[in-house]
Amino acid sequence: MTVPPGSQPGADGAPPQQPTCVRHPDRPTGLRCTRCERPACPECLREASVGYQCVDCVAQGRQAAPRQPVTVAGARLGSKPIVVPLVIAANVVVFVLTAVQAGSANQNFQSWFFTDFALWPIFVAGGQWWRLLTAGFLHIGMIHLAMNMIALWVIGRDLELVLGRIRFTAVYLLSLFGGSTAVFLFGNEVQPVAGASGAVYGLMGGIAIAAFRLRVNLRPILVVIALNLVLSVSIPGISLLGHLGGLVAGSLATGALVYAPRNRQALVQAGVLTALFLVLVLAVVLRDAQFGDLVCHGSGVDVSCGRAVHA
Repeated sequence: MTVPPGSQPGADGAPPQQPTCVRHPDRPTGLRCTRCERPACPECLREASVGYQCVDCVAQGRQAAPRQPVTVAGARLGSKPIVVPLVIAANVVVFVLTAVQAGSANQNFQSWFFTDFALWPIFVAGGQWWRLLTAGFLHIGMIHLAMNMIALWVIGRDLELVLGRIRFTAVYLLSLFGGSTAVFLFGNEVQPVAGASGAVYGLMGGIAIAAFRLRVNLRPILVVIALNLVLSVSIPGISLLGHLGGLVAGSLATGALVYAPRNRQALVQAGVLTALFLVLVLAVVLRDAQFGDLVCHGSGVDVSCGRAVHA
């Protein structure tokens, strides 16, 4: 006669005693864990993909479960970019709107929408602060739009996969804001500026920082950045200030994301990005104070600016 594992033969040939739960010795049970095959009472069993497992095996399985892989910035690995196509679509929609209003794709800057949202430093000082962001979605002609959107797609799609959607969006917006801030600080007060170039240059700096962190060959990236800076200086009508401001802001933001310590990565990333944003805001406020009590009213070509009158 054989005795099932865990059973004890009864006295004087009596039927074998029922095994007891390994966690509750006072509870006889006929159930077993399908993983370790130890007897367990119903209270100590959990439903599994195959049969039931004891709580000990369930806990071990959770500890042994592989962690989801993340990038150097702490983002989950993605297969395709989402933010970059949306940003490109937004820029194209805005361009079509201005072209329709102006009646010309190459003279779209004559539309009232362009005039109301392009970056005129004097108007920003007069209270129209939104121009610091909206100007990054306006372009002057189809060639300007095409060049920026191609660069955004080529550079942005890889950087978005490294940083993740939320972090990439933060870097893009900070780069845009950084470029606009540089124009507001040092640019011609009455010269309008528009385009996503500041944000794109921020992504250039960001991809260079990420490549350095990942120990990737930097030469092709640095050549592209240097070539674009040369073009910014040599071609009339291009805002070098916007490019440099975006480049610096994007590089700093990306550096904070890919070099943050693992043990408190999210906290450090959020703190540095917030600090960078506040520094840019402070720079805008200080520059605005230099204009005095300037106030601008109206829209389109009818905007007028003057000193505030105090009673």
